[in-house]
Amino acid sequence: MTNVTLQNTPNNHVSDANLLALHKSQNAVVLLSGGLDSVTCLYWAKARYASVTAVSFNYGQRHNSELVAAKTIAETAEVSHRIIDIDIAQLGGSSLTDHSMIVPDGDADKFPNKKHDEIDNDAIPNTYVPARNTIFLSYALAVAEVTDANHIVIGVSSVDYSGYPDCRPEYIAAFEHMANLATKAGVTGHHLSIQTPLQQLSKAKTIELGLSLGVDYGQTISCYRADSKGLACGVCDSCALRRQGFAQVGVADPTHYQPQ
Repeated sequence: MTNVTLQNTPNNHVSDANLLALHKSQNAVVLLSGGLDSVTCLYWAKARYASVTAVSFNYGQRHNSELVAAKTIAETAEVSHRIIDIDIAQLGGSSLTDHSMIVPDGDADKFPNKKHDEIDNDAIPNTYVPARNTIFLSYALAVAEVTDANHIVIGVSSVDYSGYPDCRPEYIAAFEHMANLATKAGVTGHHLSIQTPLQQLSKAKTIELGLSLGVDYGQTISCYRADSKGLACGVCDSCALRRQGFAQVGVADPTHYQPQ
């Protein structure tokens, strides 16, 4: 079962208070891209676990501004931070790694949501990076083993998102099952959970959660087409969702945008 909130499993009659106390003695690994969702997860994890390790990836993405942001965010949050070099770009197949492909403009009104989620090949934008979350979670799983972590936290959502297949709860549940079959920790009773605190949250609810935890969203970069200065384009999928979220919450958007 994928743990998206602090809740009891059917076979574990532990009170919420005892579960919180247990988590306070455990460690977590957080996937930190430098964007809005991942920084919310970082602060969510910090509030729950004894120790947090943030993991970012230099994977051949279109720009490195998000990695600069991730480093600043980790320093501000005072957590251990690892940047892992892998080369997904050599595989191609995504506008986020292939500069010959065009990153499309976003249309927040057309994004899938939890009430209407009919994903097909034509609906998945070319910003989808083939198998990216599987690759990232596999590395995070290794980091979890070497840091004695019980939890991996990832900022996927099934509400406001671009239709990526590796953001769905059934995928996360399957990966968690595999993780506990494929690791020394798992087969020796050191259960590892994949935590997805944003799975059922809209972008607006995610922002509200982050603000309650003290997140400075001005440090984050979500844009698929950010320039060398980290300025956002304002019109890609990610920017469209981000703009919509801040508007719905009714707070000022702290994003630094490129001159129009």
